[in-house]
Amino acid sequence: MLLEPETWAARIYSGGWRAGGGGARDVVEPATGATLGRLGLADPDDVRRAAATAAAAQRGWARTPPSERAAVLRRAGGLWAAHRAEIEDWIVRESGSVPAKAALETGMAAGICHEAAALPTHPQGEVLASDEPRWSFARSRPAGVVSVIAPFNFPLILSIRSVAPALALGNAVLLKPDPRTGVCGGVALARIFEEAGLPEGLLHLLPGGADVGQAAIDAPEVRVISFTGSTAVGRRIGERASRLLKRVHLELGGNNALVVLPGADVERAASAGAFGSFGHQGQICMATGRHLVHESVAGPYLDALAAIARKLPVGDPATRPVALGPIIDGKQLDHVDRLVRAGVAAGDRVLAGGEPAAPYYPPTVLACGDAGSPVWQQEVFGPVAPVLTFGGIDEAARLVNDSPYGLSAGILGDVGTAMRLADELDSGKVHINEQTVADEPNVPFGGVGDSGNGSRFGGARANIEAFTETQWLTVRSEIAAYPF
Repeated sequence: MLLEPETWAARIYSGGWRAGGGGARDVVEPATGATLGRLGLADPDDVRRAAATAAAAQRGWARTPPSERAAVLRRAGGLWAAHRAEIEDWIVRESGSVPAKAALETGMAAGICHEAAALPTHPQGEVLASDEPRWSFARSRPAGVVSVIAPFNFPLILSIRSVAPALALGNAVLLKPDPRTGVCGGVALARIFEEAGLPEGLLHLLPGGADVGQAAIDAPEVRVISFTGSTAVGRRIGERASRLLKRVHLELGGNNALVVLPGADVERAASAGAFGSFGHQGQICMATGRHLVHESVAGPYLDALAAIARKLPVGDPATRPVALGPIIDGKQLDHVDRLVRAGVAAGDRVLAGGEPAAPYYPPTVLACGDAGSPVWQQEVFGPVAPVLTFGGIDEAARLVNDSPYGLSAGILGDVGTAMRLADELDSGKVHINEQTVADEPNVPFGGVGDSGNGSRFGGARANIEAFTETQWLTVRSEIAAYPF
């Protein structure tokens, strides 16, 4: 077994598997409250030691032939596939995912590693023109040590999408997963790369609290921070990193709009909207947080969406087929419930759901009174579909852009109209005739505004820009003559 508890229980991975200074915590199954194991925790001293070790190991790794680095990533990609059943079971039980979502994560992890395996032999620079009698180059070099801080909702994908390309490009990595999903978002990665033959000292698994995250930013050896999580935390990390003159890549929250155009197929549109809002209990940064429906189809759309919501089964995904599993913990469940109740108090009508049954929240459809509703304005991060109508394309564009977030948008209906609308939207991603949740290993991923500082993940160009530094290099045939 890859995740045999005797290997990792109550241990961190930093110079081998060992006890961390932060002790350990229970790994809790959200659906049942059962204890699945004991996760080792780091403390700031562990992070400081890990950063020094990583910096020393990284020098040799950067000099390793590209073919050898690529081979490690290819082996890692194969190991995700070979151990997918075991890893997917952990994703289901530890993060509350349905099996299909767990399979998506392992498939993406394998794909990301295979894509990253091409990075070591990707062109690493360009030849520049020069007025001087010399060769002039711009070349990409490893940044050094990269800190990756990842969230709970897609714990595997949102860790591996930074870890794999950073390693492939010759860096060392400090990985701090959310402790609530520290096995499938941390232990699994450490074990995969251990089995893939990654040299010791290049990947450190450091679960812990805010003090551990702060240490992973502050360590002088760390040059790049890759963070995925809430906008509030992202702002603090960005501020701290900027004071230290370190690059930071922020992929933050979203309140993503799905626009249903006049003449759209209502049944298909409602199916897309349901998937966008209710998939993984709405705990997705790209989840459809706002349904903007043309007034000519609003009634049928609301009826169809509510009918889907009422039929979707909710329960423990480890024991029976369900569409929605549990909310990650009681704090998040309370957040969802408070927002829905605030929306109702502001005039929203509940057409389906709306009543929690811990640890579950049912698929919920709200007909919003206006764009001032708290549910419309804020990121819910739960299975809630607020619906508002619009009359014209200009109004739709204004309502979509009337949000501090700019991560993803979907437009359903006539392609010509959708293309004109897409040109007006402030969003990192726009999907025509698809809902708002989409990703692939080779695409640039990111948002604008409160959703982050641009595409910093996925695809060779974004990954090379994210995890390397550009160096200007010149070469003359002989020592230049100077006037001194």
